[in-house]
Order: sequence, then C-alpha cells, then structure tokens
Amino acid sequence: MSWVRKKSFPAIESISYKNCLCNTLSDLWNALHKSYNSAENKLVNTRLLNELPQADSIEWPPFSSQEFRDAIAKCSLSSTPGPDHISWRHLKAMISHNTCLEKLVHIANACITLEYVRGHLG
Repeated sequence: MSWVRKKSFPAIESISYKNCLCNTLSDLWNALHKSYNSAENKLVNTRLLNELPQADSIEWPPFSSQEFRDAIAKCSLSSTPGPDHISWRHLKAMISHNTCLEKLVHIANACITLEYVRGHLG
C-alpha cells in the first residue's frame, strides 16, 4: 500500500535556524522549541496595550436552526475532523434529528452569549 510508506520531503527550501539547515526532525524540533520559547522569562511592557484604541463591541444575533443547517450543509463530508474529532458527516447526521439540532443550536448560542468562540463553521 503506497499510502502507508514513508514519504520523502518535497523539493523545497529547508528551514534554517541560526544559519544552519534543519534537515532532521531533531534539528527542526530544536529550532522551533528555541524560537517559540525565546521570550520565556523576559519582561514585557504591557502599558503599550493601554495605548491601543478599544474596538467597538459586536452584538451577535443568536443562531437559528435553519442557519445552523445552512452552515453545515456547505461543509464537505470528506474534510478532516477538528481537534474534537467530530467530522462534518457526524454533525450532519446529528442535525437530521430535531432534538439534536435544537441542543446544538442551544450550545452555539450559549458560546456566543458567554463569548466563548474558538472556531467557526464553514
């Protein structure tokens, strides 16, 4: 089965860190680790944030069942599941039952009300 064999990297430019190419997974991990943790334990001047203008608050109207159906309908059945491992196929099956649809819409509206939005439909 060709899809389970080890794949070679495409012919593209390598990532470099401190003028050294990252040609192994270990080198790449080291470069990413050192880059993303380089600000750890450094002082940060947060007063800069006070100078930024406040954005206007946006009122989000609640989802309707039809809006939820319309949003899900546009999603491909073959797309990759998100971090929750729920595929669009699963969501489409759930919303075919009115009770499940009502519960999902209630959860979506609660997330909007509580301003807990980490992703989007579509």
